[in-house]
Amino acid sequence: MKRISILVLVGLFFLPSLGQQAAPGYDHRRQPDTMQYFTPVGGAYFVGDCIPFAHEGTYYLYWLLDEGHHRALGGLGGHQWCVSTTRDLIHWQHHPIAIGIDEEWEKSICTGSVVFHDSLFYAFYATRLLDNGKVCERLSYATSHDALHWTKHLPNPFFSSAPGYSQRNFRDPKVSVDAGGAFHLFVSSEKTEIEEPRGCLVHMTSSDLTNWTVEGTVLDGLNAVPECPDYFEWNGWYYLVFGQGLDTYYVKSRSAYGPWEWPETQALKEQWVNVAKTATFGDGRRIVAGWIASRSDGHDSGHAVFAGSVVLREVYQLPNGDLATKFPEEVIPASESPRAATITAVNHATASGSSVIINATNGTGKAYAIDVPRNCIIALDIESDANCTEYGLRLRSSDTGDNGYALSFLPKTKQVKLTHDASLENVDGLMQSSTNVNRKQTLTIVMKDDIIDACIDQRRCIVNRLPDQNGSYLWFYAQGGNVNFTNVRISALVP
Repeated sequence: MKRISILVLVGLFFLPSLGQQAAPGYDHRRQPDTMQYFTPVGGAYFVGDCIPFAHEGTYYLYWLLDEGHHRALGGLGGHQWCVSTTRDLIHWQHHPIAIGIDEEWEKSICTGSVVFHDSLFYAFYATRLLDNGKVCERLSYATSHDALHWTKHLPNPFFSSAPGYSQRNFRDPKVSVDAGGAFHLFVSSEKTEIEEPRGCLVHMTSSDLTNWTVEGTVLDGLNAVPECPDYFEWNGWYYLVFGQGLDTYYVKSRSAYGPWEWPETQALKEQWVNVAKTATFGDGRRIVAGWIASRSDGHDSGHAVFAGSVVLREVYQLPNGDLATKFPEEVIPASESPRAATITAVNHATASGSSVIINATNGTGKAYAIDVPRNCIIALDIESDANCTEYGLRLRSSDTGDNGYALSFLPKTKQVKLTHDASLENVDGLMQSSTNVNRKQTLTIVMKDDIIDACIDQRRCIVNRLPDQNGSYLWFYAQGGNVNFTNVRISALVP
């Protein structure tokens, strides 16, 4: 399991106050107009938690402007809300900081959510601050007429933690408004009066935004604080999304507040996609936004640290109400026309043009293609028999095929792995069976700078940040069975 390194918050020195003017390197006018794999330019800035929201055809992506991987203001974060908008997912407009740090006591504008009600936009969030030298988080909100320019509500904060719940962990409010006009907040916290597990989402309601009732919990019994919740209704299903160790999970229900069912697969759980939250887009679609962690030393050996680059997914429903993910077509990077790969067989393999059949029932079969650009899109189809124990690709490899990055499929355990610390569990369809004979599995891989991102059969995605290897060989391999890699196309990305 990945670990995100965040500096210990207590006992660290404090930097000067970070107001909006204290982010001199961030200029919204200088940012690129694409959002997939976006990292702010102009300083040591990164994208933290994403807060997508949609209204009247515009997709608003609020995101935490992070400086130095959570180091600002003595490790308390110093985060501020930025906002980028689009109407087509292709062209994006970046705007000035939406909700910033204006007072010395505001140590971070933390994650939250946005809702539109009675001609007004509401942004709920937690403010991280110090109370008698102790770190705590208290609820705040701001209002806007255009979802771009915000006014903080007074008193600010408007609510401290409820009795029986942590003051240190009381953050990330997810807001919704019911048919009667009452506001509902799901707040990430933990219970203080019980033994483990204490993680919970506190359910609060108000009809006037002044008097708040703590209804109890909408979800509890979790091993850790359920970070950055999301909540939405979709085609008669209610979904509650939350983080555990920065992995994203969801539960579903036919009722608004549970009881909740755990799905068969956790499609939002990608080890290098953190705080995955969704918003509607277009006709019946939902687009997921999260962030890909940076590596501590800028090399493959480094561990994941807080904040990095935006990653977008499209989520859709399966017949049983479970969710699946794929690349949104609009955000796939621009590329040149695809060319068919020329594949050379090495052992236990037969190559023909852009296809290779590997017969490796008694060993390991291999083949390769050459002259693969560092930044490109690779697309292909795969068929694997029921006996195969492992198959996959080695990306950015050399002529020996013993380095590069392995994208490995393990059909008998339903796992997919991407060197060296990203994996997916419970992935169906990795081999033929009595019900899917001759079924081809599609695979699309985007390699852009230090990010390698793969979409498996338009159902699951996996990504990693891997900066070191730069080989131009693409290797195919299989063990213990027969695998067909067919129709391999390679498209260089447009600079």
